Amino acid sequence: MAVDASSVTVPRQPGDGDRTSRGPGRGGPLRELAGSWALVLSLVPLGLLSAAAWYGQYVRPSADEWCFLPYVRDHGISGLTGKFYFHDNGRIANGWLVGLYAEPGVPGHQWFGLVSGVVMAGLLWAVIALAVRAGRLTVPRGVPLLVASVTAVVFLLATTNTYKTFFWPAASVSHTVAPVLAFAALIPALLARSPRGRIAALVAAVFAGTFLGTLSEETSVVLMVVLAGVVLLAGQVFTAGVRSFVRRWALATMAGVAIGVLLLVTSPGSRERREKFGAGTSMLAPHSLSASLHLYAHILWTVLSTWQYLGAVAAGLVLGLVARREKSGVLLPCRPFLLTGAALLAFLVSGFVCTVITYPVFGKHVLTTQRTWNDYLLLYVLLLVGIGALLGRAIRLRPPGALAATAAACVVCAGVCVSLAVPLHTLGHQMHVRAEKWDRQDQWMRKQSAGGAKVLPYKPLHVAKMLEPFSKKPHGWPASCVADYYHVDRVTHAKRLP
Repeated sequence: MAVDASSVTVPRQPGDGDRTSRGPGRGGPLRELAGSWALVLSLVPLGLLSAAAWYGQYVRPSADEWCFLPYVRDHGISGLTGKFYFHDNGRIANGWLVGLYAEPGVPGHQWFGLVSGVVMAGLLWAVIALAVRAGRLTVPRGVPLLVASVTAVVFLLATTNTYKTFFWPAASVSHTVAPVLAFAALIPALLARSPRGRIAALVAAVFAGTFLGTLSEETSVVLMVVLAGVVLLAGQVFTAGVRSFVRRWALATMAGVAIGVLLLVTSPGSRERREKFGAGTSMLAPHSLSASLHLYAHILWTVLSTWQYLGAVAAGLVLGLVARREKSGVLLPCRPFLLTGAALLAFLVSGFVCTVITYPVFGKHVLTTQRTWNDYLLLYVLLLVGIGALLGRAIRLRPPGALAATAAACVVCAGVCVSLAVPLHTLGHQMHVRAEKWDRQDQWMRKQSAGGAKVLPYKPLHVAKMLEPFSKKPHGWPASCVADYYHVDRVTHAKRLP
């Protein structure tokens, strides 16, 4: 949150202001170590993210994208946006973003990983750096970048299906990019320093909320739960000088989300989708709620047993260990149990509600539709970073163990990245193999179509449990979209590549 502490004076606590008052080079071995290695250590997660972006060149269309590509080709981005609103799901912002990467065709899919990865990592870095500044904290150069890059690595690559989280553009727009954009909505508020800046931040909050409301229902749920907690707990968490602005900003964002969700749920496309899946009031039926709770418990077990999420705790631990308060005091009174408890409750509640609203569509397959978890998994990762920061703050007050804790946290961050590099390389190889086969088949089908063929054989090319034509029905979706893409009447199931 953007806050102004010019009028706030907080007594210095032991281990804070007394250390920051020392001159350059006298910050102690802990600070010197962090100052020397934070940027270097950041190269490990940044290198892993770069490798993931490199593998993005091997992404080829599958599932929904077979239908997006010919529609954007024939009707443009505005046509696809209208189709989303009037026929598919009502998600206006979602349709527009899908149109942006679908309009260039296959190259749009290949560049999506690089562009989205840079945008998401950059936004996480910006928010964390601004939050540190707004909290009147000083940290060694490179620490915000380290925390942001490890957060991005854990969020994008520690999932049970990295392809659907990061590489599949259709899923990433709806469930991966969306929560990061929601987090980035903090930026205008964090930058607000004057009355005019705060007014601009409130206006931006309404627009950002409206955009997010028409982008992803699940992200909207998470955002509303978190912001409701901010409004309710502002008096206990924020100082008097910023409390009013924080509440107004949260309410403005909630109003924007409500507007966006209202536009979505009243759209013809959303009505058609609810009728198709019977997702009206059925999601609130006792059997639906019970099944959702049971499935959500399994999801939580999967998430909590994924040890790589410890990387987020380690990154937060580094931040808490090396951060120092400026002499002017702090902006937020530290209430670790209240903050941790509220954030944990927000994660559990929002995750369950997201499961409830997706259950009518996916049923028991919510357990295997991992992409829908990402809307609340970013909140989980950020919660772990916060817990790590609070632990680091507590350990910092006991200098003998601080240096060892910092070194251990850095080792964990690097170890998590190394552990995630192996499955990423395996997935990248599988994507490379599919891309070569896909390109060969694509070239052959284009040549046959140009020669006047009206019926063509197509061999499904699977990767990471992605849906391909003929996987469920002999001539079902998206086989008809493949035919449209190649300008033929029909495609048939082929056993081997041409």
